[in-house]
Amino acid sequence: MRTTIELPDNLIGVLHALAVKKGYRGYSKVIKDALDFYLKENERREMRKENVLMMRGSWSQTEAEEIRARLEEIRKNWKI
Repeated sequence: MRTTIELPDNLIGVLHALAVKKGYRGYSKVIKDALDFYLKENERREMRKENVLMMRGSWSQTEAEEIRARLEEIRKNWKI
């Protein structure tokens, strides 16, 4: 199915370059691949979020405090 979307020139240039690198004739396949990836990742993210929310209340207060303390320690060492 054909559709029209508006993209900035710099993005179209990147899409063309990537299509050439992959050996595609145009950039439609690049856009399809990107959308497929985005939609799958979004679904995975939502499922993880739902799983975490379902766990709410499953830890004791002590377990939750221990995990929170470990996470805070890990975050102190994060490098951005």
